[in-house]
Amino acid sequence: MSAGAATGGAARVVADPFDARLAVAAPGLLRAFNDAGVLAAADVHVARRLAEIGRDGDEWVALAAALAVRGPRLGHVCVDLATIAETAAVDVDEPVDVAALPWPPPAAWAERLAASPLVAAGEEDDDAWRPLRLVGSTLYLDRYWREERQVAADLRALGAVPPDDVDPDRLAAGLRRLFPRGADERQRMAASAAVRRRFAVVAGGPGTGKTTTVARIVALLAEQAADPSRPGGGAPPVALAARAGPSRPGGGAPLIALAAPTGKAAARLEEAVHAEAAKLDVDDRVRAQLLAASASTLHRLLGWRPDSHSRFKHHRGNRLPHDLVVVDEASMVSLSLMARLVDAVRPGARLILVGDPGQLTSIEAGAVLGDIVGPAGEDVRTARADGAIGAGIVVLDQDHRFGKDIADVASAIRRGDAEAALAALSTPSAAVTWIPVDVADPAAEAALAPVLDDAVAAARRVLDAARAGDAHGALVELGAFRLLCAHRRGPYGAAGWMTRVEAGLAAAADGLGAEGRWYAGRPLLITENDHALRLYNGDTGVVVATSPGRVAAAFERRGEIVTFPPSRLAAVDTVYAMTVHKAQGSQFGTAAVLLPAPDSPLLTRELLYTAVTRAQDRLVLAGSEEAVRTAVARPVARASGLRRRLWG
Repeated sequence: MSAGAATGGAARVVADPFDARLAVAAPGLLRAFNDAGVLAAADVHVARRLAEIGRDGDEWVALAAALAVRGPRLGHVCVDLATIAETAAVDVDEPVDVAALPWPPPAAWAERLAASPLVAAGEEDDDAWRPLRLVGSTLYLDRYWREERQVAADLRALGAVPPDDVDPDRLAAGLRRLFPRGADERQRMAASAAVRRRFAVVAGGPGTGKTTTVARIVALLAEQAADPSRPGGGAPPVALAARAGPSRPGGGAPLIALAAPTGKAAARLEEAVHAEAAKLDVDDRVRAQLLAASASTLHRLLGWRPDSHSRFKHHRGNRLPHDLVVVDEASMVSLSLMARLVDAVRPGARLILVGDPGQLTSIEAGAVLGDIVGPAGEDVRTARADGAIGAGIVVLDQDHRFGKDIADVASAIRRGDAEAALAALSTPSAAVTWIPVDVADPAAEAALAPVLDDAVAAARRVLDAARAGDAHGALVELGAFRLLCAHRRGPYGAAGWMTRVEAGLAAAADGLGAEGRWYAGRPLLITENDHALRLYNGDTGVVVATSPGRVAAAFERRGEIVTFPPSRLAAVDTVYAMTVHKAQGSQFGTAAVLLPAPDSPLLTRELLYTAVTRAQDRLVLAGSEEAVRTAVARPVARASGLRRRLWG
């Protein structure tokens, strides 16, 4: 019997019995949902093994277990049995009527699960460990239920008890000095909240001044501890290297940790704080402390130990010594990593999350920053709601980077207003150009020719500067234009467009590539962290000529050029075009965004918003009206209970 016959015509007809996506020995419902593309083979195999261990032959339970395993693979923390039939996506090219699959009735399904030896029901913990946890109609793998509950409890605990080391007069004076009349009022609110509370969130889009605010927060906290009249007050930053005890009023300068999910984001945070420190109206002692602050990845901060059972050096039994932990690009932090972080932060310390909940989320399970910000992100004027969590959240909304035209497009996308986004794209503007075509349609070649021409011209400017040995000029030109794609490969992918740009550049430039792989003018993308060189996944650089027949790879660090022999670069690609995911955290003078087809699973509101906000001066968006409408109307919907736990 074909798979289509087995499921009432809902599933695809299996053409290749050796397809790795198929679990050919799966029985009953597992086979039907695997054939339909709802479940992967791995989901089925794990569910069958759990059923064997628990000696539970109920196929409804096996199906639910497979869906619970599937969830984290797709970014979900849990699965809601009441809505999964309407929300499940499939991993096949052929259209599938998912609703026509033999879904169990939700209420009866939950009853069968609650009776299974594989499932613990309710929120109460017990001594008997079971692999699945059912809360109402929501099913978790036990690990994610525990992590979600722990994150909510720890954040509430941090937010519930205000610090006792705040001098209100000193804070008021610092706020007046660092945020003078005419400054962004919400930045001032965010700084005040972060000093007065142990848990705070500084949220907002690109260009709203998040890292500027963070530098001022750190300065204010350093000033709180710098009162010479207090015991230990005014201790120089060098005195804190070994201090790991709890914070005390006047107990010396605070020990600060700056961190981010990626090495690239950590380096950007450190550079931004140092650059801001040089301009702040603070005394030399506070400025020195800001300039001494270094940033690391969250994994390095927590002491990742791949050979250890606990995985990290720092945890609830061995807390981080820091008085203040600042995490930038928090939208990319998964639930599991956030659980490890809050587990390691001392109860007396401060935790500040910084990020844009509208951007792309972690590739792992959870949309943690969005869940934490909750309703505060929907209306910035309610961002300081009552409660242990809400009172520490401030959403910045004043754009200090983009021109109005790009900001109008980004704002409409973030609000989910497709009509306003299309209107902003259609309005004649020097800053925004919309090319309403299907990028992969051969008939669109003429319309897309200016995009390719601009990309080749930008690459030529990089090439000319690099051949002349002008590393700074080459890097400036490299950041002036970037092609951004949703996919890496295929007709909409970055790889194909890179080939087209290279071909166009070869036709326009004499002898391109004659020097081999490391030709002067080759734009570079680092694809793996190299802590020895302080180069991180997503960093970009250029190969430049240093003398006849010799080249070096040039990168920018804190406004200065650093160069390395190309042979020292272990993981690097050419970057005439890149994916939106790789571009997160970067800015380009002109961003040319190439949208995929409307049916692409990557085409979401968050991807479009992230792509649009990479443009600093000019945005070129190529994609059909249907693609734009689909993206705006398709926010990333990740099943999670964290928002409910924090906000009710």
